[in-house]
Amino acid sequence: MAKKNDGFIMQAGILAMAGIICRIIGILYRSPLAAVIGDEGNGYYGSAFNIYTIILLISSYSIPSAISKVIAGKLALKEYRNAQRIFHCAFIYVIVVGGAASLFAFIAAGIPGLLVEENAADVLRIFAPTIFFSGLLGVLRGYFQAHKTMVQTSISQILEQILNAVISILAAYLLKQTVIDKDLTTQAIYGAMGSALGTGAGVLIALAFMWLIYGMNRKVIAKRLRRDKSGNTLSYSEIFKIIFFLVTPFILSTFIYNFSTSLDETIYRKILKLVKDVDVSQIATWYGIYSGKAVVISNIPIAIASAMSAAMIPSISGRFATGDIKGTRAKVHTAILTTMLIAIPAAVGIGALAEPVVSFLFPGQTSLEMAAGLLRALSITVVFYSLSTLTNAVLQGIGRVNIPVINAAVALAVQTIVLVPCLWFTELNLYSLAIATIVYSLLMCILNGIAVRKSLNYKQDVLKIFILPAAASVVMGAAAYGTYTGLFSLAESNVISLIAAVIVGAVIYGILILKMGVLKRDDILAMPKGNKLAGMLERLHLI
Repeated sequence: MAKKNDGFIMQAGILAMAGIICRIIGILYRSPLAAVIGDEGNGYYGSAFNIYTIILLISSYSIPSAISKVIAGKLALKEYRNAQRIFHCAFIYVIVVGGAASLFAFIAAGIPGLLVEENAADVLRIFAPTIFFSGLLGVLRGYFQAHKTMVQTSISQILEQILNAVISILAAYLLKQTVIDKDLTTQAIYGAMGSALGTGAGVLIALAFMWLIYGMNRKVIAKRLRRDKSGNTLSYSEIFKIIFFLVTPFILSTFIYNFSTSLDETIYRKILKLVKDVDVSQIATWYGIYSGKAVVISNIPIAIASAMSAAMIPSISGRFATGDIKGTRAKVHTAILTTMLIAIPAAVGIGALAEPVVSFLFPGQTSLEMAAGLLRALSITVVFYSLSTLTNAVLQGIGRVNIPVINAAVALAVQTIVLVPCLWFTELNLYSLAIATIVYSLLMCILNGIAVRKSLNYKQDVLKIFILPAAASVVMGAAAYGTYTGLFSLAESNVISLIAAVIVGAVIYGILILKMGVLKRDDILAMPKGNKLAGMLERLHLI
């Protein structure tokens, strides 16, 4: 059993680690970037980035998942020639669709009020070419993910984030200096434009790396094609039909799943401006605190679920294609258990230590209290989004690609019904966005969970997966908060107190999880280096 799960968990772990590293880099550079462009600049950047994300979602964002699924299915059947043909057709698809989407974003940005407000228009124009290059990058990442090798994707993600961080700060500073004699809003716009340049630079370096790796594997690919004995070669018209009918549901579900953020922002801006007569720059500043601080931090643990999902799709597709339903259920169980063991304590941890975490990542007292309060409110979404992201991947991996579309549409409608009156009739403002996000992510969990249970006859071990980790996390959170409070009263050092609190909390959580029997010896043996880990835990009398 250990051998069976090792590859899956290892690849997921590699991608998850890369995701965490990327999130950490993203957090670390956000602090100096925020200092350069300010909350107002963050607001304009966030506004343009949301639209960029939507256009990217529609055009090519889902390509890695979709391509990895269909290629993995062909590889499982040893149809190597068809797998390669699908890869080539995917490139053609992205060149056409991604190119058109980039051009649309650039042109539409210049039409006032169509996609973004006037102050964010130039920021969106800089984002536009990145849409095209992201599509090409997505095809290459999907190709390697289908082969269950996540190392290439992981390295490319880290390279992308590093260059993004460096260029974003540097370009934001330099562009802001060119208008240093102008008003603060103009400076904020130019700073946001510099940040957008960093995003494009990161994508370009990642694309260059992935293309280089693919070129180095050409001989291996050619050798494998010669070994293809399937005798079944799909025509290019058949492949384009497969790509279209597979990619379209992926795009719709991913689009709706992520469109909620942009819709929330649009509703928020319109109601505060038109109904409550709040100044545009103030709206941007508030939204910058929400999206540039609270949301950014809450997204860090969700990277694990995203990584697990990317690793799951080819594995699930391959097993499902061969009729191994039992093996498929085993993969699902392993992924959900692993993700919840991390997501639940992460949610409790950032909720308990919200203020010191915000203070550590974004030094200075400006907007500290507001950002910390929003982070506490969003902490529960770490669990909901992690689980819903995973279940989306499960449903897509077994061919139930339309179900996430329907579920996301239902959740989006309910979220909107909740958000509008919250903003219109109350003074909750940014907290209304947090409430809407909680509602959306919770509904996605419930609806996707029902669909997975029906599709695979899968039954979750609620006690082991949710209740016991939650109980251990509550104890952990209390211990971490107590440690931080006690040390800070003595040392008055946020960094030292926070690090100590995290270490104490992690140790207590780990011991409780083992003593409660959530992780048994077989589960540990299924992990990478499981034998060594189990041996060490036995010597400590923890298992």
